[in-house]
Amino acid sequence: MEVYFLLLKDLLDEFVLELEIQNYSPNTIRTYKSKNLNFINYLENKFQITNLEDVKTVNIKTYIVGLKQSKRKATYINSVIKTLQAFFKYAKGENLIKDNPISDVKLLKQNKPIINVFTEEEVNRMLNTYKGNRFLPIRDKAILCILIDTGVRCSELLNLKLADMIDNHMTIREPKSRKDRIVAFSPYTKKFIARYIRCRESYFINKTLDTDSYLFLSYRCKRLTVEAIERIVKTAGKKANINETVRCSPHTLRHYFSIQSLKNNLDIYSLSRILGHKNTNITRVYLENLKDEEIVEMSLKTSPLANKNLRK
Repeated sequence: MEVYFLLLKDLLDEFVLELEIQNYSPNTIRTYKSKNLNFINYLENKFQITNLEDVKTVNIKTYIVGLKQSKRKATYINSVIKTLQAFFKYAKGENLIKDNPISDVKLLKQNKPIINVFTEEEVNRMLNTYKGNRFLPIRDKAILCILIDTGVRCSELLNLKLADMIDNHMTIREPKSRKDRIVAFSPYTKKFIARYIRCRESYFINKTLDTDSYLFLSYRCKRLTVEAIERIVKTAGKKANINETVRCSPHTLRHYFSIQSLKNNLDIYSLSRILGHKNTNITRVYLENLKDEEIVEMSLKTSPLANKNLRK
């Protein structure tokens, strides 16, 4: 097999183009580019390696040891390894290298994450922080309702358009898994979405808005940013005096939705579909974070002799 002498930085540019072709999200592409570039710069500074064919397994392992010595968490180091795996897998697939230098590099063992989530009372207090009949509090309450009631990702919420909202469900288009899905919401959330849409129409009466416009807009009629959604959740958490051990973020609301769904006896396969996970292994982390007493309570509701038909 012919081996091409290719600069690592040139390969990275090509790899990023491939990610764009494969329709990866901008955030994912930035992550892959940044972490691979950090490694490439390390190779150049530490070993004076700039060509693809000069990279050896020992260089990668030395880099990982350095990350460990700098007190990086196992979760972060594993994310670095995964981005390097994707990078060299691309090179191998394009026949640019004979042997994959990262094929023998294993992921680190990492502790199972403990997910601290909101209590039901805390969620109620957060929902009650946005009151009144003005555009911003009405919008922000609708945003909180969707995050709490559906478990959608922040990026997915930002991509929602008016045409995606149909009766009691919405369509999540081109999400992280690159597969559209339907997600339902409760009558409570439906009420506040309808209230927001009415307010939106009135507030932007002199603007041209159609069904293809983004659902959630700033007061200047611009599409909202991730930072804006994070600020809405953080502000609600601060006003609601949330336990300081819980991170007030859209992703924590996604955790809350997942754990509450499991406690309400939603099966893990259906939850995985709703969350847009590629497989149930990703979803299983929520199941593992249920407390023993919560498992006991769930089992009492589902035990065979709890069924009245069996006790006749």
